[in-house]
Amino acid sequence: MRTVIWFLYFWVTLVGLVPAMLYAKRLNDAGKIIERDDFVGRKVYGWMSALLRLAGVTVEVTGKENIPDTPVLFVSNHQGNFDIPILLCNLDRPHGVVAKKELQKLPFVRVWMKYLCCVFIDRDNPRRSAMALQEAAQNLRDGHSMIIFPEGTRSRGDQVGDFKAGGFKIAQKTRVPIVPVCIEGSYRVMEANRMWIRPAVVRVRILPPVDTSALSKEDFRTLEDEVRGRIVKAKSA
Repeated sequence: MRTVIWFLYFWVTLVGLVPAMLYAKRLNDAGKIIERDDFVGRKVYGWMSALLRLAGVTVEVTGKENIPDTPVLFVSNHQGNFDIPILLCNLDRPHGVVAKKELQKLPFVRVWMKYLCCVFIDRDNPRRSAMALQEAAQNLRDGHSMIIFPEGTRSRGDQVGDFKAGGFKIAQKTRVPIVPVCIEGSYRVMEANRMWIRPAVVRVRILPPVDTSALSKEDFRTLEDEVRGRIVKAKSA
């Protein structure tokens, strides 16, 4: 019953946000980007927080003091469908997500994600993937932090898959700090229950940042393994 109520609430409230979405478009078209970001953040984060509460998700966050006061690239493991709203609602700053192209097919959602400075990656199309990474890098240069899930797909469990190097090119292009993030337990909300929504406690650990400003090309070749190792170590701590 919780799952049915959740999806009904999702779509009804999403449609109810259309007037707010149109107002965000007016702000965007008028070039009022700061006002747009503030308005979109309040609307979207409030909506997603309500969705998390309705799902019965309790989020425990540690390590917020590790987030620098500059644009950063958050690098997280990826356990389940709820990872994006969990991180967006708990990292305490405006940021976008490098997300799979399938989310672009959801009506209204894609518009809100656009205003959050999210980019959509098509892993089956190398040219479009490269363009998406360029867009993410530009977002960082413009002052918007970004979130990537370098496993490329949900693990649907407690394990951490191999990290792909592509997303780390964003840090190589921009030299922003990388902040590793360890998510534990988000798969228990849906993936562990044959996609039925169940209450769960999710732990988010924000780890100390990795300074990329002086890294060499050789350093970047092994960076994904280093960051993955930090996340795996945090999970076992």
